[in-house]
Amino acid sequence: MRVFDSSDIRNVALIGHGHCGKTSLTSALLYTAGATERHLKVDEGATVTDFDEEEVSRKLTVSSAVASFPWRNVKVNLIDTPGYNIFLTDARSTLYAADASVVLLDGVAGPEVSTEKVWQYAEEFRLPVAFLVNKLDRERSSFERVLDSVQEVFGRAAVPVALPIGSEKTFTGVIDLIRMRAYTYKQGGDGKAKEEEIPASEQAAADAAHEALVEMIAEGNDELMEEFFANGTLPVEHIVSGLQQGFRERRIFPIFCGCATGNIGSDVLLNSIAELFPSPLEEHEIPATDDGKQIMAKVKPSDSPSLMVFKTTADPFAGRISYFKVMSGTVKDDAHLINRRSNGNERLAHIATPFGKNLQAVSELRAGDIGAVAKLKDTLTGDTLCEKANCVVYRPLDVPEPSIAYAISAKTRNDEDRLSTALAKILEEDRSLRFYRDGQTKEFLLAGNGQQHLEIVVSRLRNRYHVEVELKAPKVPYRETVRGSASVQGRHKKQTGGHGQFGDCWIKVEPLPRGEKFQFVNDIFGGAIPKQYIPAVEKGILEAAEQGFVAGYPVTDFKVTLYDGSYHDVDSSEMAFKLAGRKAFRAAMQQAKPALLEPIMNVEVETPTEFAGDLMSDFNSRRGRVAGMDLKGNRQTIRAQVPMSEMLNYGNDLTSKTQGRASFHMEFDHYDYVPGMQAEKIITAAKANLHLEEEE
Repeated sequence: MRVFDSSDIRNVALIGHGHCGKTSLTSALLYTAGATERHLKVDEGATVTDFDEEEVSRKLTVSSAVASFPWRNVKVNLIDTPGYNIFLTDARSTLYAADASVVLLDGVAGPEVSTEKVWQYAEEFRLPVAFLVNKLDRERSSFERVLDSVQEVFGRAAVPVALPIGSEKTFTGVIDLIRMRAYTYKQGGDGKAKEEEIPASEQAAADAAHEALVEMIAEGNDELMEEFFANGTLPVEHIVSGLQQGFRERRIFPIFCGCATGNIGSDVLLNSIAELFPSPLEEHEIPATDDGKQIMAKVKPSDSPSLMVFKTTADPFAGRISYFKVMSGTVKDDAHLINRRSNGNERLAHIATPFGKNLQAVSELRAGDIGAVAKLKDTLTGDTLCEKANCVVYRPLDVPEPSIAYAISAKTRNDEDRLSTALAKILEEDRSLRFYRDGQTKEFLLAGNGQQHLEIVVSRLRNRYHVEVELKAPKVPYRETVRGSASVQGRHKKQTGGHGQFGDCWIKVEPLPRGEKFQFVNDIFGGAIPKQYIPAVEKGILEAAEQGFVAGYPVTDFKVTLYDGSYHDVDSSEMAFKLAGRKAFRAAMQQAKPALLEPIMNVEVETPTEFAGDLMSDFNSRRGRVAGMDLKGNRQTIRAQVPMSEMLNYGNDLTSKTQGRASFHMEFDHYDYVPGMQAEKIITAAKANLHLEEEE
């Protein structure tokens, strides 16, 4: 592929709800542009941008992919993104590299759950947005109904630039409302249209839509408004320039129509991408740091070379592949750049233009272009590479915390030896995953955005790295505390053949406010216990507290005051006083009204309004407390506090209750008392487990 100037590059992200046809549209556009020899169908197996074994088997996009190709003297870098809630973090991070976006809509369903989310992402990055109503050949599809829904949700600035010819099975073409021409296609053809006059049956609707488009374009420009009032319309060249301006300023959101599987409307969209969509040199900016100052950085062709890595993948054969956007200057093959995070030198051997999983070698990439390079030593997603040590640093996106965690364990010793290495490679790929060890339960936890997300990780571990693992619900990290106070003696005395053991202490145990953990107060006067033995008493108490009292869970939020004791000149030792401290703690727990604590989670659910009532009732059945609700459009956000033990299978339950149209996020907030009946069950189960362990 030849080298393109910055002004001739179009970085376009396809975004939208799952199964709205983003990958099918990508295949159609590639075929129409001559980049592939045939129109690859999703249900036939791997496509250019859905090539991962998980994507092929599940027939859904898991990770964003880039396919670059020329069209009408511009280079289009097309980014196919995931649409399901659990994978939207990847879609958001890839939008960092885009300069415009196309939101796909199902011709039957219209705007769906993820449609509003990806719209918010585009707003976050100030990206121009176009819509494409897809699947208009389906039964019960309706461009008019989807148009009404789009304008209801996103406003009247969403305006058609094309209309369909026919509907459902008779959908055969599109009307270009800019030039007022009709384009008809052969279903499943090469995407090249036959240009003709607008059919008489569609003329009235086309005239009304053309007038509405021209009015919307003229509204944002005083000169065009005067011309429109004077002449009643605008010439084509002014419609195009006004639409360019309105689209790039996010005042107008053009709506296209088509059918990706039938390859209808592909060339109209490609022509519009070349003509209307912005190049990287226009207003799009990303946050950066320059000499400690927070700035917004633009693409600069004339500066020294720098790039931002927006995605990393782990290929079993090629190793780590880094996808980047050139932010300034020209990056040449075999360039040597500095990683601003690690200060290490990186050699960019064999830079390439991505075409799905294939990398097409190029000699150089200019500012604004998207490229890929394999086997960088120390570069990860979010890193900045530049030629000198004092360049602008492009700020990586914050990644939301995962919503769900499962305990993960290797099936065999060989799997255990390979697990950490394999997981490290997967974590480099997917920044939304977390892998850590729970200090209390001693379990290794893998956290992600949903059960299906973690199942895909398990499948990749098995298929790609030959590591077999098991996932199971994590143990709930209960804790114990005290509700009352107690003053007790802890005395350890043991006489043996030589020196004996003697330690004697008096302590007072009382509760602390929730979250204060532990406080130790030395209130010894007159040398009742020598200073060198006092830390041993504290250590003995902490060791006993770690083992728990009522159910074997660590004791927290309590205060211990050491106020008296005695010692023996010969038989006293640190060990004796540590054992005395343990005995004193156990004696105090019997009198201080021990209680069980459970973790309470902050839960935030985003759902269509029709499910809000059922979900609030469900929280009540889970011993939760609804803390607030926010209504935005036809979607409701419910905030609640729910015990962790009641949320272990919530992801699956939420999917079934809302037909997969809701999403949730969960994070720890505080500990609170477990009600009596639940506490009895937990204590009984804990003692039974302890008994089994002792028998083993």
